[in-house]
Amino acid sequence: MAEAGAERRLPRVRGFAEWPGAGSPREEGKELRHRVPRDTHALLDVDDSRPDALGAVEESSRGRIPELTPIRVGRMAAAPFAFLRGSAGLMAHDLARTPMTGIRAQICGDAHAANFGLYADARGGLVIDLNDFDETVVGPWEWDLKRLAASLVLAGREAGADEDTCRSAAHDVAGAYRRTMRLLAKLPVLDAWNAIADEELVSHTDAHDLLGTLERVMEKARANTSGRFAAKSTEPAPDGGRRFLDAPPVLRRIPDAEAAAVAASLQDYLGTLSEDRLPLLARYAVQDVAFRIVGTGSVGTRSYVVLLLDHRGESLVLQVKEARPSALLPHLAAAGVEVPAAGHEGRRVVLGQKRMQVVSDILLGWTTVDGRDFQVRQFRNRKGSVDPAALAADQVDDYARMTGALLARAHSHSADPRLIAGYCGKNEELDEAIATFAVAYADRTEADHAELVAGVRAGRIAAEMGV
Repeated sequence: MAEAGAERRLPRVRGFAEWPGAGSPREEGKELRHRVPRDTHALLDVDDSRPDALGAVEESSRGRIPELTPIRVGRMAAAPFAFLRGSAGLMAHDLARTPMTGIRAQICGDAHAANFGLYADARGGLVIDLNDFDETVVGPWEWDLKRLAASLVLAGREAGADEDTCRSAAHDVAGAYRRTMRLLAKLPVLDAWNAIADEELVSHTDAHDLLGTLERVMEKARANTSGRFAAKSTEPAPDGGRRFLDAPPVLRRIPDAEAAAVAASLQDYLGTLSEDRLPLLARYAVQDVAFRIVGTGSVGTRSYVVLLLDHRGESLVLQVKEARPSALLPHLAAAGVEVPAAGHEGRRVVLGQKRMQVVSDILLGWTTVDGRDFQVRQFRNRKGSVDPAALAADQVDDYARMTGALLARAHSHSADPRLIAGYCGKNEELDEAIATFAVAYADRTEADHAELVAGVRAGRIAAEMGV
């Protein structure tokens, strides 16, 4: 028996912090300012090693379905903001040559302004968060913030906002990121970890002008379900079930062997889910599989929708989407970041998503089809999004503050918010630098977009517009 009043000594347990804590993460963050001054984040150094726009688009199309790449090019040629959405790899090349603190986080890798949105939690409630993780890796937190800021300048210009408003949006996204990281650093760890992105976030970020827009998007999202998609996109099958309609090029039926391979891959997918999800899916029968084209950055990759029906004939649709290596991978080494060992790309996407979101799709998993890696998720899970390029000029700033706060919360799951908050500080020095970078990169992207459009017009690269 221990003596009364004696200090109890417990063994050090790996995976837990020491008590009392060794050092101060906030002070470590402050020290980083001497090595990487915050104002240096304004720098953009485009060197001779940078590929031209056409070369970058062609390189990113390697391994995609050849007949679909003109659709991808056409979507990227629509506007500079669309070009940015499809060129995460090109921007990673540029970001690898910018100042970095060395602080690593699980990053989205493609954190542009259109990759935030609404989706349903397990009980049907709507949350707002990052919602695309195809490029996710462990990397520099600055890359996500700079990509988001540059995208807001481009989206604002497309929306018709003046240049001061666009720059303010880039300034304010950095400011919201910085202030939210400081807030999370001060909270008890569990409270910060479980901070839900909901309507309170709008008040926290002073985004009140967005309320009407968000309410309209939420109303649409509540009706955006598998059942509604299936009602429009399927027809009665001869066996009494249902099958997908053929509606090319976006939705098309596929050969029986291809459909069978996708359906068979769901067996391995089940093994990636938590066991408590299995009784749920066991109550559905697989009915049909079709090919469906996905958004700008993913056009040309293999993506399927799988129709499931329950005993009442109600639909659940799963998306089986090809997971390619992150477009950021070739540029991590140039940035001094350790490149992860090759593994299942669907697993990378799913685990990265779970590390960044507070609430994730309960049916997220991964599988392999004919030797290719895929992620699996619910399709049309009450998803909704704001089109940042269609916002009113007085809403662009609000949207910037909201997304900046969301990005900070996502990064705080894998990087200590005290460390990043210590670096970012209280004043607006970082905000100003990020805004300067964002405007310069938006100008660079407009030049890239013009080069792509010229290449399309000259017949140097094929594009199918309006699809």
